[in-house]
Amino acid sequence: IRTAFIRDIDKIMHCPYYNRYADKTQVFSFYKNDDITRRGLHVQLVSRIARTIGRALGLNLDLIEAIALGHDIGHTPFGHAGEEFLDELYYNNTGLHFSHNIHSVRVLDKIFPYNISLQTLNGIAAHDGEMELCEYNPKPITSFVEFDKQIEGCYIDKKNIRKLVPATLEGCVMRISDIIAYLGKDRQDAEKAHIAVNSEFQSGAIGSYNAEIINNLIVNIVENSYGKPYIKMDTEHFEALKKAKADNYELIYKSDIVKAEMQSIVKPMMSALYEKLLEYLKSDNKSSPIFTHHINYINKAHYKRETPYEQTEPNQIVVDYI
Repeated sequence: IRTAFIRDIDKIMHCPYYNRYADKTQVFSFYKNDDITRRGLHVQLVSRIARTIGRALGLNLDLIEAIALGHDIGHTPFGHAGEEFLDELYYNNTGLHFSHNIHSVRVLDKIFPYNISLQTLNGIAAHDGEMELCEYNPKPITSFVEFDKQIEGCYIDKKNIRKLVPATLEGCVMRISDIIAYLGKDRQDAEKAHIAVNSEFQSGAIGSYNAEIINNLIVNIVENSYGKPYIKMDTEHFEALKKAKADNYELIYKSDIVKAEMQSIVKPMMSALYEKLLEYLKSDNKSSPIFTHHINYINKAHYKRETPYEQTEPNQIVVDYI
């Protein structure tokens, strides 16, 4: 009744960190507006889009849902800017890199050792929605030994993240669905935040409104992928997707308002927080939040680990908490 991928879904949804999707916004962090998208909605939208494509292509919908619901569980607050700032802090202190997709694997495999399936963890690690492709060809992975080496390589060199390829068609579907889910939705949020209006975006083969983008890309992907060993869209739709993504960067993500908030508020705040938490750990301050709200919280989960969580390298514990 409960296949391995169904159990993966249940483990992910019952992970204590799944709740934390709710307060993490996608792009706009300093707006008291309940209508601006949180990551909790984003992962549902990705799951819905991916399952629509997957059903039409006869794929495993449980695997798709597991990858989709878990893909951002290791994401920082404050979107990709928060990720860049945390990566910089972690690298300056350890020479290692932080990325949200690799940390999502850490949450589900190390912080909470859930025994998640290899295909699910691979799909989460390889979901990079910042790198669009016209054709997604799965690259099978044979063992956890191989997978662990790939993950280790991503801590050492960020370029290795771009080399990760989904091992399944389900992972490929989820990867393109991640882009489809945020392209138009971020535009809706930008209007609500008075950053940009839809008339500023060009309308190509995929349209410019959220509903158009979702429908046109789903239909095109299904038409070009049915019965094939890859996931593909035609050249016209791919070029329109790339242009739409570039427009989002120019008009939304790199807008002066968004950049100013990140640089003047988030970066110094995250730096001060990192140093203070590290200080608490090194002084063994058991009454500090990193013990009471993080280490003790994780230990209450009562999972058997090879080494106690508090013996983890201090910078890694700080990164886990942030």
